[in-house]
Amino acid sequence: MKLLVRNLDRSTTEDELGELFKAFGNVQSCNLVIDQVSGNSKGFGFVEMPKVGEAKAAIKNLNNTTIGSNQVRVKKAD
Repeated sequence: MKLLVRNLDRSTTEDELGELFKAFGNVQSCNLVIDQVSGNSKGFGFVEMPKVGEAKAAIKNLNNTTIGSNQVRVKKAD
């Protein structure tokens, strides 16, 4: 299941994002969206978790939690 993670602190790395989700199961991939001009994070990214149950647990536990200085939103990507 592909998850959308929004409102990330701009200093969050892909490794840090992946580690958050690994607490709930296997992470297949983790990608931050990077601004091509500045090279900085745009504040959102995608995490893919192959098992639906683990992905749902991650959504339930991480949505609306504070990571860094921001309250993140996690939902299934369309």
